[in-house]
Amino acid sequence: MKPAPSSPPDIHSEAFLHSLMARQLKLSIACAGTFLVALLGLPLLNYLFPETMATRIGGFTLTWLILGVLFFPFVWVIAWMFIRRSIALEEAEVAEVAGEKVGK
Repeated sequence: MKPAPSSPPDIHSEAFLHSLMARQLKLSIACAGTFLVALLGLPLLNYLFPETMATRIGGFTLTWLILGVLFFPFVWVIAWMFIRRSIALEEAEVAEVAGEKVGK
């Protein structure tokens, strides 16, 4: 016997929202992990490679170049990637639901 076809998922249903939130949580954890690696990596680099991090580049030590000049754009890139990927996840979920409604 064939199982009875289930009704197409509604984009306002709990299951749809739970699925979307779970995917966005994974994305959030990945972005937060990337940020934490950068944030905690700089002191670690200073500790492990003090001579290298004291190298002067453009009038700054490498530490201050990374912290004062490169860190902020890096955070912007993480935010930009998060927003792009989050929107793509939402669009994929809606397309999946729309495809299931059209197919039935």
